[in-house]
Order: sequence, then structure tokens, then C-alpha cells
Amino acid sequence: MTLKSVRDPLGDVVSRDLFHDQLTTTLPGMPDGSYLVLRYVTRFANKAHAVESITLMKESEGTWRVAGYFIK
Repeated sequence: MTLKSVRDPLGDVVSRDLFHDQLTTTLPGMPDGSYLVLRYVTRFANKAHAVESITLMKESEGTWRVAGYFIK
């Protein structure tokens, strides 16, 4: 399943509010490293209440990249 196939049916973002952020060095199923986990309460045009979780991983040269994206 691709991000597009999961995200597109939800429609446009109506609102998105950050409610949790966490820096961590360990995550289940991932190698040790530097991670930032962001959680948002999001309202989409076709889904009134969702929680988006975005996990960023810091690469060796210092840039952050998306390592995971989930919608619940």
C-alpha cells in the first residue's frame, strides 16, 4: 500500500494540530539512532478525526528524513 492510496481518500486537510513530539534514540524494529516522532490531531474533508504520526530519522550528515508515516 502506498501513501497516496491511504491519504488521497481522506481529502483535503481541514485542520492539523501538533499534540505530541518526542526525541528518542530507540524505536521498535528500527536501528538505534536519532529519531523525532510527531503526532498530530488532523481533520480531513472525509474523516472528521484522525491521528497522524510522522517519524523522522537523523542521517549521519545531520539531515532529517521521513522514516515513517501512519494515519489512525
